[in-house]
Amino acid sequence: MLEIAFMNGSNLLTPRQAAAKLGISYPALKHWILAGRIRTIKTPGGHHRVPIESLQEFLPAPAPRSSPRISGRNQLLGTVAEIQVEGLLAKVVLSVGGQRVTAIITADAVRDLALQPGESAVALIKATEVMIARP
Repeated sequence: MLEIAFMNGSNLLTPRQAAAKLGISYPALKHWILAGRIRTIKTPGGHHRVPIESLQEFLPAPAPRSSPRISGRNQLLGTVAEIQVEGLLAKVVLSVGGQRVTAIITADAVRDLALQPGESAVALIKATEVMIARP
């Protein structure tokens, strides 16, 4: 019963499963195991199991989060000139080429974007609405 519970551990993979996750062949993974390149745990029956944590150093790093792509063409890069938060709403004023663009957005959006006076931001203009985004 102990062997079955151990082998069904959710954080342990068979060598074939681990090889598939890493995108390498089973023989290559077996070579890594025998060379001590990757840590394994042996079952009471002598079979290798690979802890998921052992795979982390061999997996590619996640891609850095990039800024969202926006379909709107009317994007004005400016500097935050003023922020007034009152209740659920906030007034954000951008200075764009000597002009001022004002948008009313949620107070949550100001916090989520970490808007601060003097920092860059983009006004996205669609019809009569103005949205604020960080470059």
